[in-house]
Amino acid sequence: MSNYQVIRTENAPAPVGPYNQAIAATGKLLFVAGQIPLDATTGEIVGNGDITQQTQQVMRNLEAILKAAGTSYNYVVKTTVFLSDLTNFGEMNQVYAQYFNSERAPARACVEVSRLPKDVLVEIDCIAVINEQI
Repeated sequence: MSNYQVIRTENAPAPVGPYNQAIAATGKLLFVAGQIPLDATTGEIVGNGDITQQTQQVMRNLEAILKAAGTSYNYVVKTTVFLSDLTNFGEMNQVYAQYFNSERAPARACVEVSRLPKDVLVEIDCIAVINEQI
């Protein structure tokens, strides 16, 4: 994609997960609000107490919003992951990695927070480029 470039330098630490140091992008931007593991039909929490199931639902929710906007995970340039317990990082990362090619993964921040809405384990937001040719 000409509107998307991965930036890498050996003068900064290498990523420790499925993300890149930086992404340069041009085009119309989509800012997706933080998503928690709610079922869109029932409004109920999916995977109560299970970080793997919760992350899968969050990623499905994000994917639905990206699709509605005319874009996809291929055009996500930045994510922020909020975890209620950083010991869940590895399991969350395994699910997260299924959605992003390691070569084109977005830039990412991951932080532990004291509490998330509805006491879920994970919330993720993202920024994507809307590619008019999708």
